[in-house]
Amino acid sequence: MNEKTISIEAYSPLEIYGVNDSNLNLIKKLFPRLKIIARGHIIRITGTAKDLSEFERRFSLLLASFERFGRIIENDVMQIMGTEEDTIVTQTKGGKNEDVLVFGREGLLVKARTVNQRKMVISSDKHDLILAIGPAGTGKTYTAVALAVRALKNKEVKRIILTRPAVEAGENLGFLPGDLKDKLDPYLQPLYDALRDMLPTQKLLSYLEDGTIEVAPLAFMRGRTLDHAFAILDEAQNTTPNQLKMFLTRMGCSSKFIVTGDITQIDLPPKQESGLIHAARILKDTKDIDFIYLNENDIIRHKLVIKIIKAYGGNKE
Repeated sequence: MNEKTISIEAYSPLEIYGVNDSNLNLIKKLFPRLKIIARGHIIRITGTAKDLSEFERRFSLLLASFERFGRIIENDVMQIMGTEEDTIVTQTKGGKNEDVLVFGREGLLVKARTVNQRKMVISSDKHDLILAIGPAGTGKTYTAVALAVRALKNKEVKRIILTRPAVEAGENLGFLPGDLKDKLDPYLQPLYDALRDMLPTQKLLSYLEDGTIEVAPLAFMRGRTLDHAFAILDEAQNTTPNQLKMFLTRMGCSSKFIVTGDITQIDLPPKQESGLIHAARILKDTKDIDFIYLNENDIIRHKLVIKIIKAYGGNKE
């Protein structure tokens, strides 16, 4: 028999093992041939070399999922540490097992993880236009990008368009170094980050090169018709009413649009109305348009983010 020691010193044991060791106990059930002993930040595993290697591979994916989403729940343990047969048994017994939206890089399972994120997924199947509004860290953009990538993989659309207004925290593009692309890329980086989680590097580069995926500032949308496309407008709270109207009227045949934004973090001039707030008011009763409101219960970043948002009480300063 062989022995392997794994350190989780960089993490809180409670967050990894679960309350009353619920996650740890489930892991032990999923690897019955291994002897697993956890003491504080150290996990000692005894078993065959093959079983140890498989455990280490899956456990590293579980930690990667924790780093990405800030929490580990029973479904994560089942889907990452368990086999396909384990997942089927859980479903048969009535356990929850939300559909994976995208199988991302290095085994990452991208899925809706909260009640309102699941509402986004369900609504996307029923509506061609969704406005998802909520504070930082609630997974609005990430879920939207996952839905777009899923639609592309399923050949429901021919391309993905990701866009943002080039307005951030009072900064001005003219003061940034480099050419136009260099100036704009920092504003679009969160969209690239989400795509990198969900697509192999070479595939993503190929899609960006041939225009299957386009990441561009909002101004580049003017005058276009987006047919057979899944388009996402992120940070929509920083659009003017006319800009948001311009984007919404780009919708072409067989297209889906998702608009995301946080109305507590508006970086427009003080007297300029946010296009997202304006749209929420005038479109709220429009048939076939759905609004999803996310809140602090949907936050999947560091647990302190929830406390920070509550402390600020909706103020953006």
